[in-house]
Amino acid sequence: MIAKRGLLILLCLFFFQCKSPSEKESLPNVIFILADDLGYGDLSCYGQTKFTTPNIDQLAKGGLVFTQHYSGSTVCAPSRSALLTGLHTGHTFVRGNKEVDPEGQYPLPDSAFTIVRFFKSKGYATGIFGKWGLGFPGSSGDPLKQGFDSFMGYNCQRLAHNYYPPHLWHNKERITITENEGANNGVYAPDLIQQHALEFIDANQSRPFFLFLPTVLPHAELAAPENYMTKLRGQFEEGVPYKGSEPSDKNYKAGPYSSQPEPRTAFAAMINVLDDHVGQIVEKLKALNIYNNTIIVFTSDNGPHREGGADPDFFDSNGILKGYKRDLYEGGIRVPLIVHWPAKVKPGKTDHVSAFWDFMPTFCQLVNVSIPATDGISFAPTLLGLQAQQQKHPYLYWEFHELGGKQAVRKGRWKGILLNVEEESPTGELYDLENDPAEQHNLATSYPDSLQELRSLMNKAHKANAAFPFPHEKN
Repeated sequence: MIAKRGLLILLCLFFFQCKSPSEKESLPNVIFILADDLGYGDLSCYGQTKFTTPNIDQLAKGGLVFTQHYSGSTVCAPSRSALLTGLHTGHTFVRGNKEVDPEGQYPLPDSAFTIVRFFKSKGYATGIFGKWGLGFPGSSGDPLKQGFDSFMGYNCQRLAHNYYPPHLWHNKERITITENEGANNGVYAPDLIQQHALEFIDANQSRPFFLFLPTVLPHAELAAPENYMTKLRGQFEEGVPYKGSEPSDKNYKAGPYSSQPEPRTAFAAMINVLDDHVGQIVEKLKALNIYNNTIIVFTSDNGPHREGGADPDFFDSNGILKGYKRDLYEGGIRVPLIVHWPAKVKPGKTDHVSAFWDFMPTFCQLVNVSIPATDGISFAPTLLGLQAQQQKHPYLYWEFHELGGKQAVRKGRWKGILLNVEEESPTGELYDLENDPAEQHNLATSYPDSLQELRSLMNKAHKANAAFPFPHEKN
């Protein structure tokens, strides 16, 4: 009897040891590419006509293109906080770009449960290559303390303004780039970061991995390698040269944008670099034979910027949409989203309304992890062609703590915006997105009850946060 029991145990162990690799192989790799300040109209697959993005267009051709997807916020840090935590800006921890001297931003707390942590719970290798901005080095928000195994890039989003920086961070080590000291521009940081990202894919090809690529492209400053500038030079009428920081300035390469005599060429060249990086990632996946079971997500953290000489009106960077970065109009928060997964996602377009806080439950459902409490709704049914099972948001909410304070709610066809929240009498605006996606006609006086309903939802969605209070919440 004992011998038979021992044999049974051995057979069970053998069964589970044989089953485990196949289970690991069934888990998809996830590559999340987050562009920086890329507008809804900055990709040729979304309507850009002044330049092309062929590699990203190929992702779109083979994947699902979302036409009504929203970022977490209208600026960097809170948008990333909403993405990683699955909580909108009325609930998430970081709700603004709050600086911490000498390098970094207000940190995510130890208690934050992020996308990264649940991927690790499933045995994924986790890496971030690009811009962080959610906690200064060594803080609770340091990427290595938030679940990432590997980090290469900028910890501080202010220093990420500069494309030829004197240093970057590699895990816990501050790496000096001697080729970029002083006025020298020897190493283009996005290319160096990309090299490390490709090495991460190589190193983890035999296990599932989550690769987060929050690139700095095409955020200001406007700078690209000369070979890209040469390729595009002369294709655009250049407008006004940008006069910015010079090598003789005290804070050169410490946040202020450098001068750029060819801002339009530089902007297009930066997106050309980004597009080539996407192509390199796809090529790497195919070479390693892991392309079919890799989910590639491509999106942007907010709408187009007007900084450092950028000219979004010339490039029609927000398409028909009104507003830019720092606005809660559609142009500030509606962003491109492409989800590409050859093994499971059929090519096409969807008008399903989704937002950054939906990624947490979506990924949980795709890799079969219990979905934690979030503000999100999984759009996995939409990805997998099961539209009949797709739930919809009762409403979406945003808040912004700069420029007098702003709040916005989208509920169905209606979009309500509250401006100058910090004043006694904020200004309310109401738009019918179904008939007026460009938000040209303010219907606040025509439908006051609808606006009041949306304002009530704003009050419901906002929970006070001591680090990012509205004025009436101080003290």
